[in-house]
Amino acid sequence: MKRRQMVKALAGTAALPAVVGAAGGARAAGSGAASTSTGAVSAATRTKGSDPLAFDPANYTTLTTTVATSDGDKAVTYRFFKAVTYVADPVDVTYQSLNVSVPVEIDGKAVDASHAPIVFSNAVGGYMPSSTAGNTGIGQGVNAKLSLASGFVVVDPGARGRTLVDTAGVYYGVAPAAIVDLKAAIRYLRHNKGRVPGDTDRIVATGVSAGGALTSLLGASGDSDRYAPYLQELGAADASDAVFAAAPYCPITDLEHADMAYEWNWGTNPLPTGAQVDQTLSKELRSGFAEYQASLNLRGKNGFGRITARNYDAYMVKTHLEPSATRYLGALPDADRAAYLTANPWITWSGGRASFGWGDFLTHVGARKKNVPSFDTFTLAAPENNLFGVATTKARHFTQWSLRKATGDDGARLDADLPEKIDLMNPMYFIEHQNPGRSRHWFIRVGTKDSDTSLTVVGNLTAGLENLGDDVDTYMYWDGGHGANQDAPDFITWIRSVSGYAK
Repeated sequence: MKRRQMVKALAGTAALPAVVGAAGGARAAGSGAASTSTGAVSAATRTKGSDPLAFDPANYTTLTTTVATSDGDKAVTYRFFKAVTYVADPVDVTYQSLNVSVPVEIDGKAVDASHAPIVFSNAVGGYMPSSTAGNTGIGQGVNAKLSLASGFVVVDPGARGRTLVDTAGVYYGVAPAAIVDLKAAIRYLRHNKGRVPGDTDRIVATGVSAGGALTSLLGASGDSDRYAPYLQELGAADASDAVFAAAPYCPITDLEHADMAYEWNWGTNPLPTGAQVDQTLSKELRSGFAEYQASLNLRGKNGFGRITARNYDAYMVKTHLEPSATRYLGALPDADRAAYLTANPWITWSGGRASFGWGDFLTHVGARKKNVPSFDTFTLAAPENNLFGVATTKARHFTQWSLRKATGDDGARLDADLPEKIDLMNPMYFIEHQNPGRSRHWFIRVGTKDSDTSLTVVGNLTAGLENLGDDVDTYMYWDGGHGANQDAPDFITWIRSVSGYAK
């Protein structure tokens, strides 16, 4: 396969770093159970003057799979379009490609998905690179599989990530590469309206952890012109990158405030060893969170008023945690509920409702997962430090607090390029600026025992969107950990409801 080196500026411009990438060549067909390759037309056979971003509707492999659903196992036959490059001038096609899965038969009944919602399911974790090139069929978790079995089109996008480095030592997947790539993939789908199966005006983005953060960002930043130089650099399609709806799970986001938020939430919880973190540092960060939270000027639902660091515990308990415990306990058989309440006497169960205090909840959660600071670590060892690397520098501080603590220089300032990149990676920036291209429909999930980040990340994301009048369905899974997904069928029901697609 032909290979070339793309030459780009390494710093000080909007250009993304370079890496040797593959370009050209026919698409490789997938493989799977009872597969039959169809469609002889490939990208390599198109005429020189043809659209380089035209989707080839004939280049697919037919696959079958069995999906476990709440209604029993379903046999699904689908068309699998493998490793389709979504930009005209890719840095690395291994990551800048997507797969498309289109159901054509479910339990022996023909399915027409030409106008079905498109579930855009990214598999990014830890802001690491994500490739679909090795996939031989749909395989992005329960939501994607249930979507396929529900008659929806599923798109699995790849994206560059923070650890990618070329032969010159340049990190070419650091911020904002991942979100730029996912936006380019959305633009590719929109550009191919009428060619790619599914309704490109009903794209539903979803992802977990860092993938949930990127999903939040896709939903909040739709059509923002702040990404334009990066997208143009890749030869992304001249189309909308707004998504209709967003379903982030346990998003690791609002990174420049994440250390503050973490200490507000988990600051007094012990480490797994039983030891306390440095409480002087923890209290400093908690103080910073109070200032940040006040600056958001968010108002709680049901007449709660402004959400501040002083009352956030009460708001979290009333709005998210008690409803979560109530739903969990209410669904248990009587004997199991009684046993759970006996083991957890700090919960009061009365009139079919759970009630408790914030302090008891924190004790119930137990050990915190991360030390202090949790995200912008003094040693530059956290994934997020790598995320904000640049050129041949692997990792950098992205908060002034950690930079000054680590260097001992009270006058130290962040590198000049960082403020823009930090904004481009944070959905709260676009929510605060009321971005008109944002999604209006949201399905947000996190576990109550998820101490990978603060629960206020989901709390603020939810409140910010609700304050703008958006349709937000947020739920915290009781006793759920990081990456929990306890109501996958509800995700499908939600898509049908917000999209109006009833088939």
